[in-house]
Amino acid sequence: MALGYWGYLIVGRSERPLAETDALSPVRDGLTSRERRDDGWQVWEYPSGDGDVGSMNTLAMETGAPALFGYVMDSHCVVLEAAAPTSGAWTTCLARGAMAGYLGAGQGEGETESEEGAGLTLDDYFLEPGDAARRAVDWAAEAGHTVNAAPLLDVLTSEPDPLAENLFFRFLDRLGVLPL
Repeated sequence: MALGYWGYLIVGRSERPLAETDALSPVRDGLTSRERRDDGWQVWEYPSGDGDVGSMNTLAMETGAPALFGYVMDSHCVVLEAAAPTSGAWTTCLARGAMAGYLGAGQGEGETESEEGAGLTLDDYFLEPGDAARRAVDWAAEAGHTVNAAPLLDVLTSEPDPLAENLFFRFLDRLGVLPL
């Protein structure tokens, strides 16, 4: 069975390449530009099954614009961390069923039976979809886009089709950042 993608997709807005920011300097050599638009929005990739790209709060403060990253786990699910200079940071996930499996956590009401994380649910780790959709609306507003929560909620509650990366890019589309 083929392994899926493991790594980070980093999104931000700046006149200069995000790879040149102090916030991403620890991983600069491993970054690859995937898209750069005239309005300053950029997508960078950092393939890695481990490690950390840094703080989205730091990147948002340095660029003065909202930023987010998605940590794609074997193309099955995505940890989504977002930050904006005014509205702050929040974390959620895409493909919640797969993420619950990776974390050994229940999806809401039930408890797990594993020792590690016993009794914890996905909502103990991440914002639940409704709250995440509301935070994403604020994030998008700070990015200069007016969006509705319903299409964001749809993505936040969807399963991969077939890759979790597709959900990530659909989420960016619903935020008004990178139209599909």
